[in-house]
Amino acid sequence: MEKDAHFTRGHPPLGYPKQDHGKRWRFVLQGGIRAALLALFWWVLSNGNPESWVVGGPVVLFATVSSLLLSHGARQHWRLTGLLSFVPFFLWRSFCGSIDVARRAMHPKMPLEPAFIDYNLSLPNGAFRLFMANVVSLLPGTLSAELRGDCLKVHVLDANADVFEELQSLESKIGHVFGLESLGSVVSEE
Repeated sequence: MEKDAHFTRGHPPLGYPKQDHGKRWRFVLQGGIRAALLALFWWVLSNGNPESWVVGGPVVLFATVSSLLLSHGARQHWRLTGLLSFVPFFLWRSFCGSIDVARRAMHPKMPLEPAFIDYNLSLPNGAFRLFMANVVSLLPGTLSAELRGDCLKVHVLDANADVFEELQSLESKIGHVFGLESLGSVVSEE
């Protein structure tokens, strides 16, 4: 029997791959949601200027397609308990870090000793490490400068602070968010 496009009762004949319309629908839905969120983000950035869509339209389309292609097949499962413990941890560390940065900025001698620290990651490659690098940059007093292989280069305001312990704690919390087991890392100053 020749393989052709005529299916009986909606089922492909033997030899044809079975299509999962649910996956396709979810993919389209994800794309629509991402496009809507990116369009909203662009609208906010452009202060609602309709002329900005000459650039914004292609940017939103490119960003949507890129995010779908880059995330396709890279499913990380979040644990609700991990996420619920991470949010207060992150907010508290952000608050404490903000107070520290403000204190240093207002201090007459500005006690700063900036440095780059190489932190060896234990998190698996991919989205886990990227999430870690982005969260480090959101915390006051630290900035992810480079992510290469197992090493995260972090710029810190005070080389004498317990940055290593903070990064270990953060990495452990992120591991818990994704349901990963114990992690261990090493740090070195440059």
